[in-house]
Amino acid sequence: MIEKKSLGRTGIFVSPICLGSLTMTPFQSNLTIAEGAHLIRSAGERGINFIDTAELYENYEYIAAGIKGVPRDQWVLATKTYAYDRLGAEKSLGRALQELGTDYIDLFLLHEQESIHTLRGHMQAIEYLLQQKEAGTIRAVGISTHRVEGARGFRQIPELDVIHPILNVDGIGIQGGNLEDMLRELEAIKAQNRGIYAMKILGGGHLIPEVERAFAFVRGLRILDAVAVGMQSLEELEANIALWQHGVLPEELRLALGKKKRRLIVADYCIGCGNCERACRSGGIRLVEGRATPTENCILCGYCARYCPEFCIKVI
Repeated sequence: MIEKKSLGRTGIFVSPICLGSLTMTPFQSNLTIAEGAHLIRSAGERGINFIDTAELYENYEYIAAGIKGVPRDQWVLATKTYAYDRLGAEKSLGRALQELGTDYIDLFLLHEQESIHTLRGHMQAIEYLLQQKEAGTIRAVGISTHRVEGARGFRQIPELDVIHPILNVDGIGIQGGNLEDMLRELEAIKAQNRGIYAMKILGGGHLIPEVERAFAFVRGLRILDAVAVGMQSLEELEANIALWQHGVLPEELRLALGKKKRRLIVADYCIGCGNCERACRSGGIRLVEGRATPTENCILCGYCARYCPEFCIKVI
């Protein structure tokens, strides 16, 4: 059984592996509701009690089906909103409660905060969420961020409980600084006894060829309470558990995962920056009508994903 620990000062006990649920949605593997629910239940049976989602992912239906019939306190649900004012936050919370079929949310985060300035611009939403925490509708309030300045801004608002930062062994996708800068901020946050669960530990998928090195890095960080990992199959679920517990991917799982047909996808929120096209030496991706689009020359190396500031590009 996977041992659970408190997410910082919150007193919310979570498994060290958090099931990242974006990968099961139409954005990525496009599992059916039944398939996604089965994956969630299977994770629960193996000791994972922590699920990460967001309003943007449009997958509350998957999670509601997956946790149905299980006592609510056996699951820890984290979701995120881009709301910046009271009305938007109230609407987001109401939607999450209704669509997830629950009367409380464990972690409610502001999505992709960039700095203390964006946090101040979202202060109405923060104040509302903190009020709902007092009322018992939310258990903890926090932010997610890709930026060093976002972590620094979080540190300046002591009422916030949990941060969900990007973190991986190569520092891929960290903006406004490097891996060492992010680790320095997270060390200071952990010293405040606030919760930290990392995202993108596999760098959006392109660290999969070095998965053991990637897991070894986060497993060795005492500042982390948990890591969110995207999963879209039972093989991936078993692989992530094995990697966390033993640091080694069993050969049978390596072979099973190696048989999957891989493809490159570009999410709808691509901003058309062109970084991927400039980085690709194979002509495997081009901007078409302002959006990155794979071409017949794509060799599925995944290198272009390293240069996407929004993590729009994934090989699945």
